Amino acid sequence: MLDVAAAPAPELPRPRSFWRRIVDRMAAFVGAQRPATPPEKSVAFTIAVIALGAKLAKADGRVDRAEVAAFRRVFTIPRSEEKNAGRVFDLARKDIAGYDAWARRIARMFSPGDAILENVVEGLVIVATADGTMHTAEREMLDEIAAIFGISAERMAGIIDRHDPDSACPPCKILGIPPDASLDAGRKRWRELIRENHPDRAIAEGLPKEAIRLAEARTRAINDAWQKFRKSRESLQS
Repeated sequence: MLDVAAAPAPELPRPRSFWRRIVDRMAAFVGAQRPATPPEKSVAFTIAVIALGAKLAKADGRVDRAEVAAFRRVFTIPRSEEKNAGRVFDLARKDIAGYDAWARRIARMFSPGDAILENVVEGLVIVATADGTMHTAEREMLDEIAAIFGISAERMAGIIDRHDPDSACPPCKILGIPPDASLDAGRKRWRELIRENHPDRAIAEGLPKEAIRLAEARTRAINDAWQKFRKSRESLQS
């Protein structure tokens, strides 16, 4: 028979102090899994954008050096990955087949309406117009990519008008105002667009360098459109 009185009392753990509990909580927090890498900084996104850009450059039947240079200027590639990126680009530009599949891969990485998708399209427009013109095949491909990304035809037209030298659009088209808009209406819309597209906003939101450069390009185009619209209205009033 077990002698309960003789059995040693179990050693209970000492109660943790308030500070010990705080330390334990901090240790658990520090050791917790880090948030997933943002899609726009993932390897999969980089590969998909490179493939899409290469296929777009090939859409008019040839790959112009200016288009390749524009791609490298808009879509930043780490120096350590330039060689691998070059291989992906060379493989993808052999033909345009499958560009829609790459576009859908990118679309699935983001929520509908995410600004990154519009930034990708605008970057591709810059690549397409880098040789001084936009080929019909390039425009058709861009329209299809925009549709896959959920970008409306109206917004797509505005993006192209900012960069396509052949569009010869009036300033009111860039500003998104009717041709008969008053000077005050044009000024109001210009201010709204500057607030929405200013680079400082992209910086404050922590967007990648590509998005900031695109915001700078958009702001220049908007300011230029406003100056032309203002001068045209002032000349009519004089």
